[in-house]
Amino acid sequence: MLRPACYLLLLLLLSACAHTPVPMHNPLAQWVPSPNADARRAVIIVLHATEQHSVQQSLDTLRTANSKGPVSAHYLIGKDGVTYQLVDDGARAWHAGGGRWGTITDLNSASIGIEIDNAVGVAYTDAQIVALLRLLDDLTTRLSIPKTQVIGHADLAPTRKRDPGALFPWQRLADAGFGLWPQGGLQDPPAGFDPWLAMAAVGYPLADRAAAVRAFHRHYRGRDDGEDPQASFDAEDLRILHALSNQRLAMRP
Repeated sequence: MLRPACYLLLLLLLSACAHTPVPMHNPLAQWVPSPNADARRAVIIVLHATEQHSVQQSLDTLRTANSKGPVSAHYLIGKDGVTYQLVDDGARAWHAGGGRWGTITDLNSASIGIEIDNAVGVAYTDAQIVALLRLLDDLTTRLSIPKTQVIGHADLAPTRKRDPGALFPWQRLADAGFGLWPQGGLQDPPAGFDPWLAMAAVGYPLADRAAAVRAFHRHYRGRDDGEDPQASFDAEDLRILHALSNQRLAMRP
């Protein structure tokens, strides 16, 4: 009578072992553990639009692959505000791809990815934004991620991506304290102001400057320039950049 119970206990133990991360100790060195360490943690949050037909399709894709191979994200928010978690907060999800933000060049390793069920060019639902704000409050508090460190996929990869799109309500997030947004009245920048240095200070990659401008316009002007190769700054852009770069510099120790 005890034998089936023993087998069951053995299976449970083996199952637990299968899901326990194996410590990685270099065989070339003697292991002398120190308690002064913790798990690697995300320092930035990247927002995406799924650009698919349904939340179920996105759940399937994020657990299998798209046309370019396996893809995932930590969270997915449906149109009804239901929030799904697909990858542990401490694990590396495959959501950002190639790109950079400031000095961060491996965004997958440094970020939390949040997909929102949306086709770019369609308004986001109120339920989605309410759920997103609740999730951002939890993540920034629990993981100690600065609230200003919330960006869009197109911000880090302006030559490849356009999401979450020009209709994403960045101002509403800013009103709740999330993301970098110009504070106070905008003023004309001083003579000699360099908008490209300001863009770099904010975090934008500048390998393709027209693409960077297009991403900036989606985020801060709610405007989609399409693929305009001549996209450039106007006077209002310069005022916004002047405010943003000053705020970013004030954050540095």
